[in-house]
Amino acid sequence: MAQDMVFDRERLRRARYAVAAVFCVHGAVTGSFATRVPWIADHAGIGAGQLGLALAFPALGASAAMPLAGAISHRFGARTALRGLLALWTLSLMLPALAPNIYTLCGALFVYGATAGMSDVAMNALGVEVENRLDKSIMSSLHGMWSAGALIGSAAGTLAAHLGTDARLHHLIAALVLTALGMLFCQGVLDLRSAPDEEPPPRFALPPRSALVIGAIGFCGVFAEGASLDWSAVYLRDELGTSAGLAAASTTAFALTMAVARLVGDRVVDRFGAVRTVRVGGVAATAGGVLVVVAPHPAAALAGFALLGLGVAVVVPLAFAAAGRSGPNPSQAIAGVATITYTSGLIAPSAIGGVADATSLTVSFGLVTLLAFGLVLGAGVLRTGDRTTRTATNAVTAGKSPR
Repeated sequence: MAQDMVFDRERLRRARYAVAAVFCVHGAVTGSFATRVPWIADHAGIGAGQLGLALAFPALGASAAMPLAGAISHRFGARTALRGLLALWTLSLMLPALAPNIYTLCGALFVYGATAGMSDVAMNALGVEVENRLDKSIMSSLHGMWSAGALIGSAAGTLAAHLGTDARLHHLIAALVLTALGMLFCQGVLDLRSAPDEEPPPRFALPPRSALVIGAIGFCGVFAEGASLDWSAVYLRDELGTSAGLAAASTTAFALTMAVARLVGDRVVDRFGAVRTVRVGGVAATAGGVLVVVAPHPAAALAGFALLGLGVAVVVPLAFAAAGRSGPNPSQAIAGVATITYTSGLIAPSAIGGVADATSLTVSFGLVTLLAFGLVLGAGVLRTGDRTTRTATNAVTAGKSPR
């Protein structure tokens, strides 16, 4: 019996590393794409307005397709489903650079977003399963690995752009390499199968009420994240009159604190719990927002954006983890939360711009600050039960077994 327990823990440890590597691959696709957006826009012959329209299509595709992930996992098993969905996502990286006009680019980005969303749900569901079986928090570090992958992909893309490499060639090579790595890493994830008497989830279904409540917290975190990433540099340049280099440093400060916080966040969550961690993070994010709004000097605004990144870093990982434990169908609940967070990421940049046009960017970040305070008020929805009973509860409710 003791040897079986040691073996099981070792298998779970390998599964944890495997799914972490999958998160890294997923992030690398995003990083690879983001660095070549200017080339893609030039190739399609579109301006800033049409590009803004096209860049809404990944979120639309993800929101439309994510509810399918649960049905696919039920039919084929978690490992096979993840392998197929991840391959579709990595290979879809080639499509946007091939688009010759706005119409084909929108179609390519819709497919790109749909495959991103489905693979996102599948890998997060597996991450939650491993977390429950290990009986300790791992979701924050998994999302930290996603951020690390995005940094690796963007670094490679920056080098390719600096060398003047055609994005079609760059993305072909990147897609093939990442597909091969993804297939290799998928071999190590848990192979979960639905119980023989378990009814398949519907292909499309509204998210459960629990996912809507948890998703509201995710909405607040992702809105603050999207607004800060897209508008922090503009804020320092236009509101505080800084140089372009110093303005760009605000985005770096935000992204860096977020990545570091995610990589170390699991230990904090294990010690203090999800609710307390998010509440303290909400306080930090609110303080950061206030500091941005009242900043008399660029240094204060930089510190404010760094606090915002620190405060919202673990919100999405913990929202996914809570969703995966909130009902009998983890994939459906995670898909619901993911849909809400994707929607938040879609509307945040345009909402900030709309408020800024009507008032000012300072008022826009006042809105961000209010949503950050929402994390303090709403963190209690992430309370998902006693950690010591999580593994047993999961085994009963999930209806799945490792192969």
